[in-house]
Amino acid sequence: MSAEVVARAAVIAALRADGALMDGLNGLFDGDPGRASVPYAYVDACIGADWGGKDMDGREVRISLALRVGDEVARRLGDMIARIDAVVAGLSVQNGWRIVTARLVRSRVARDEGRDGGRAPAGWRAVIDYRLRMVREG
Repeated sequence: MSAEVVARAAVIAALRADGALMDGLNGLFDGDPGRASVPYAYVDACIGADWGGKDMDGREVRISLALRVGDEVARRLGDMIARIDAVVAGLSVQNGWRIVTARLVRSRVARDEGRDGGRAPAGWRAVIDYRLRMVREG
């Protein structure tokens, strides 16, 4: 299985297993759900690149996570981002790939004016990008 697919599945499974995070969300989706009630999260783009060596099959996977909340202030996003950071940092071996490092690349928090031309409720959104460096086991 490709490192990108493994990384994506591992992140989704680990986040869904975090009860404290899931208690604060109406859902965690594989891709933008289009229609979902806030607060929710989803795994967005997943980009892979070679990170191998002479005797090592490796991949660098960049994965983006998005959060949306309907709050008037962004405070709750900070708590959710902290939970996500802890979960991603704890990833290890998955389906023949070992996650060597998991690092935050960047995060963005911005006012969300809503969807559907402003008919959907406004709130806040965050996008968090991680870099996972992975090597094939065995």
